Parts: sequence; structure tokens; C-alpha cells
Amino acid sequence: MRIAGSHAQQDDSKHLSRRATVRCTFSDGKVVQTQYSRPRGKGRKIFIGAVPYGEVWRAGDKEAPTFSTDTDLTVGGQDVPAGSYTLFTIPGAFKWTLIISKTAEPTAPYAQGKDLLRTDMRTSKTPTPIENFTIAYDPKDGSCTLRLSWENTQAWVDIAEKKLCWPTTTPLTYQCPDQ
Repeated sequence: MRIAGSHAQQDDSKHLSRRATVRCTFSDGKVVQTQYSRPRGKGRKIFIGAVPYGEVWRAGDKEAPTFSTDTDLTVGGQDVPAGSYTLFTIPGAFKWTLIISKTAEPTAPYAQGKDLLRTDMRTSKTPTPIENFTIAYDPKDGSCTLRLSWENTQAWVDIAEKKLCWPTTTPLTYQCPDQ
């Protein structure tokens, strides 16, 4: 059994990427979900090396992450209607750009004409090195932060469910459901 377990371990190490699914569930049960590949660093220099600064990157391995939501959102303050999309980024030393593409097919090549939006992402160094590329949703006060981490870098942007509000009587105020 020890040999079989050791052999299985070696076989697993040959795979550069594993698939993962992460999601954020809002207070009303609506969901935003991302499916993506998790390439491993394997001792490589990732940013500036395997992933150049200033160029569009599909944020994973051979397929762009899918980004699906059953509710209207704001991502970095910009509107994203409910639907399915793909994610791309433009990494940089001090700033990243998140691109949400209207193309829902993860194997499709990037096409700027298909951009739904581009928004800045904040960045920082990670406290410890990250071997496997990771996408996560961090819940925060009824919203989420989308965070991408790899090597010694993390980039993030805020995501919130877009609430429909309507004006009320004088004095002018707005009423929004679930607030």
C-alpha cells in the first residue's frame, strides 16, 4: 500500500492545475460563483516570469475562470448584470486590472471588444508564499471581496449585490429592499 500511495502522489504532482469552485452567498441567498484552474508555482518565478506585467492574463492555466451570478452586482463600483462571464486580469507591480468578459466560454481567447468592464484591483504582498494560484471570496458586511493570490502577491476588488432603490415622499429619500 505504501508504494501505491507513493505512486499516486507522484502522478498527482505531474498535473499542473486542479479545478476549484468558490462562491459568495449574499444575505438573500443570491450567489456569485467562480470556477477556475489552480496552477502550481513549482519553484518558478510567477509574476514578471511566467505571468508578465502589463499583459492580459487569463488568471489561471489554460482556461479563463468563469464568473457566474444570479443577481445584478457592482464590481469595483461598476454594474454587472446577472449572467455568466469569464475573468481576465492585467497584473502590474503596484496595480492590477480586472477584466470581466462577456464571453462565457472559458477556452475562448481574450478579445477586448468583448469586455463588459475593466476595474482597478488593489494589491499587496502575501504574508507567506502561495504555491497554488487561488481565487477566494471573503465575506464582508453583506458583500464580498474577490481575491486572487499567487506566489507573493494578492489582488482584490469589492463585489456587492446591486439593490434596486426607489424615491419616496418629501423630503426626498430612497427606500431599498433588505437595507
